[in-house]
Parts: sequence; structure tokens; C-alpha cells
Amino acid sequence: MNNNSSTTIEYAKKSLLDELHAAAVYSRLERLFKDKQVKEKLRKMAQMEARHAEFWLSFLKKRGINISNIKVSKLKLSLELVLYRILGIALSLKLMEAGEREATKIYALMLESNELSDEEKERLREILKDELLHEQELAEEEERFKDLVDHIRDAVLGMSDGLVEVLSVAAGLAGAYGDPLNVALGGTIVGIAGALSMGIGAFTSVRAQKQVRLGLLSRIKIAVNYVAHALYSRVIGYMSKKGLSRQTSESIAKEALRNKELLAKIIAEEEYGLREEKLESPGKAGLYTGLFYIVGAIVPLIPYYLRLPILLSLPLSFSIAALMLAMMGFVIAVAAEIGIKKKALELVLAGLGSATLTFLIGKLASWLLGIEVG
Repeated sequence: MNNNSSTTIEYAKKSLLDELHAAAVYSRLERLFKDKQVKEKLRKMAQMEARHAEFWLSFLKKRGINISNIKVSKLKLSLELVLYRILGIALSLKLMEAGEREATKIYALMLESNELSDEEKERLREILKDELLHEQELAEEEERFKDLVDHIRDAVLGMSDGLVEVLSVAAGLAGAYGDPLNVALGGTIVGIAGALSMGIGAFTSVRAQKQVRLGLLSRIKIAVNYVAHALYSRVIGYMSKKGLSRQTSESIAKEALRNKELLAKIIAEEEYGLREEKLESPGKAGLYTGLFYIVGAIVPLIPYYLRLPILLSLPLSFSIAALMLAMMGFVIAVAAEIGIKKKALELVLAGLGSATLTFLIGKLASWLLGIEVG
């Protein structure tokens, strides 16, 4: 068997397992979520994934491949369902959407292979079309929870900042003092001050940004209402830059002149990158950031509040913080649609590295100032 054939078989095995797993996940999620619209889509997707699995089963059997060891891991399935329960519907949809994108990449690669017959390629194109449809449907459902996802990101980023800052402060105090309660109280004061600062800062920043954007939108609407024809050539230019023909660009521009809302939307999005419906609430941004900052700040202080010895509190605080940072990295990665492992590792290394450096500074200060550690 040549390398191309071997690669195709491995892709097919992976695809079979992925489709079986996806069918099981969608089937169970359909019973988990209460939203009727989501339930119906998940049910249809589970049925479709099961049909895809049948194709790969036939594909491998035709080539005499032993598939007895290709089974859905019940443990992985159970853990994944627990994760979906924890994440909630908004982040779960984003995670499922990422899975669908991964499947489309593999199928696109396989369509380039000479190992598939014309009939198999045609069937695979149909499967690829299904996967793209799944991705679109999940994205549409996810859009309904866009506001929630944005606030989850605010909350997690606030919690991450609070955790890293207070972990560093606590480590520095632990290096300088021997009383865990002093460390806990010092860390708490810094956490409260940081929460107020971050919350007010987020509110002020988002409010200023919103005011600027609303001002721009207001000016665009005035222009649209009173000098719409002056914007005609701009719309043609924007459409032409997108690769549309001159005739099509002019048709869109003429339609925009007849529809003032459309014209305002085109100018706002193409010229300023603005979408009125995406303007964030300053109050919510400040509340989420400040509240979750203090939550993150409390986490690394738990061992110190329990009055455990410094030599035990310090590594325990680092361990709890590392676990929390990894979890927050996961949530941020899912929400932002970036690599999960890389983001989790980045947060853990940055947080623990900062805390370690601060601890060493605290030890140095203790030595220079002659402070005795109990």
C-alpha cells in the first residue's frame, strides 16, 4: 500500500470515528437542550451524521479494512457532554461549529486523492455540502447568543486579569512575609481596588467608544437623508473593490439610493467598519469585568485564607491558579475561535511566570529590608 493510500485510509478511519461520535453527541444534546429550534436542528444533524458514518463504513469495508476497533469512547462522550452542560448552549454551539470546520478540511483533502472512485467522490461532495450546511446552521443559532458570548468573553478576561494580578501580589507578599492571613488580606485589598479600577475603566472605555460610533452613525444618516446622491459613487467603489463587475456595482448603488437604510448600512460597514447592532453596553461591560475580576482575585487567596503554612499555601495557590487559567484559556479560545491548547498554555505560562517573578522580588525585598519570615 503506497503512502497516498495509507493516508486516505487513515483519514477514512478518522472520519468514521468522528461521524459516529458526532451523531452520538448531537443525539444526546438534542435531549439536553430545551430550545425547540435547537433541538430540531440537532436531531436532523444527528441523523445526517449517522448516514455519513454509513458511507465511511462501506468505504473501509470495500477495501478490506478491519473496523472492529473503531468505536465511540463512552468516557470521552460522557466528559464532552458534561463540558457542554458547563459551557451552556452559547459556547457549546461555537465548539460544535469548530468541529464541523475540521471535518470539512479533511473531506476537501480527500477529494484531491486519486484513491477514491468517481462515485465515492460524488458522495463525498454531498457529505461535504452537508457539513458546510451544519456549520452554517450552527453559526446561525450561535448568532442568537452573540451578546451572551461577548459578555462571557468580558467576564473571563476580567477573571483572568484578577487572578494573575492577585496571584502575583500574593506570591510577592508570601516571599516577604510569613503570615498567610497577612497575604490573604493584602491580596484582597489589591483585588477590590483592581476590580473597581477595571470595572470603571471598562465602563468609561466602552462608553466613549460607543459615543464616538453613535456620532459617526448619526452623521451617516444625515448624509443619507439629505445628500444620498453624493454617496452613489462611493457605493460603486466599495462594491468594485469586492471584485463585483461595474454593472453589478452600479445596480447595488441604485438599489441603495432607493433604500436609505441599506445605503446607511453600506457606508457604515464599508467606510467605518461599524454595525449599529454590535455596539456594546458600557454598563454590562463594566459590571462583567469588575465582578469577575474580583472572583478571579479570590481564587489564588483560598489557601491563605485557610491559614495553611506559607510553604504549603504558595504551591497550592499556584496549582489552583494554573487550573483556573487553563480553563479560562479554553473558554477564551472557544469564544474567539482560536487554538485551545496554545491559548491555555499561554495564559498558564504568563500567569505563573509573573507570579514567580513577583515572589522572587518579594524574597529579595525581605532580604534587603531585613524582614523576618515566620
